[in-house]
Amino acid sequence: MAFSVNTNAGAMAALQSLNATNNKMDVTQSRINTGLSVSSTKDDSAKYTVAQKLRGDLGKLSAVTSSLNNAKSVTDVAVAGVEQISDVLNQMKTKAQEAADPGLDADSRVALTKDLNALKKQIGTIIDASDFNGTNVLKSGGGNVSTLQSFQDGDTATTGYQADALSVTNLALDATAAGGLYQAQSTTAGTTGGLGDKATAIALSSAADAAALVESLDAMSDNVSTHLSDLGSASRQIDGQRSFTSKLSDVVTSGIGNLVDADLAKESANLQALQVRQQLGVQALSIANQAPQTILSLFR
Repeated sequence: MAFSVNTNAGAMAALQSLNATNNKMDVTQSRINTGLSVSSTKDDSAKYTVAQKLRGDLGKLSAVTSSLNNAKSVTDVAVAGVEQISDVLNQMKTKAQEAADPGLDADSRVALTKDLNALKKQIGTIIDASDFNGTNVLKSGGGNVSTLQSFQDGDTATTGYQADALSVTNLALDATAAGGLYQAQSTTAGTTGGLGDKATAIALSSAADAAALVESLDAMSDNVSTHLSDLGSASRQIDGQRSFTSKLSDVVTSGIGNLVDADLAKESANLQALQVRQQLGVQALSIANQAPQTILSLFR
């Protein structure tokens, strides 16, 4: 090998090796600092792109979870309201049955009628109060529950994501139409109706009126029981979907981690090895830089 003061091939090689070691250390330290083996598309375009898509899916699942939580609260308030109304109707049936006794004196029937009217007002109060965040599915015009159940990827018939909704319709218990509690009440025994107009007091002038009210209350109780069943089914469905969405979010999060998370135990071992290589590289460069000085001994 020729001796030259102009070109130090050994030093250049040692410097290249040291620079390569330093670059590897920078990558390892970045992985340790961020906890990610793929933090940018420059690291691995394929993995980074897939991870970004999964992060987008995770955001959609978060929106679904938020929607389901709100629907759960609205539905639970409605369930509590209808359960209380069912209890009140049972109390009213008991008092109406007592008032339907032909042998009951007029004063007792008047007292029972007052109790019935108080319970009727209580039903109205329950309907008005069964509100959560501006939504009241028991009251006409109070809105209904239409919550995100999931996002369906349109891989077949359509493109893009299609929202799949879970709905709970408004029950309109304060309505005067069929299904509501304030239908016109008949005074003829043997027919069924409702509680009568919301602002109009119940009037039981005879046992026949009370008997008609008993049948009305029985019909309303059956109707309320149907609503309870529907609300219970909707609540369980929402609970099931919340549980599934939570598990799905965990799986997607784990999937992202498998793609881009760094193995810190492995990176720690790499860092130790690179630090040793760096020290050796510095020493090798130092030795290589001393080589031209040996040329001076030839001129002594």
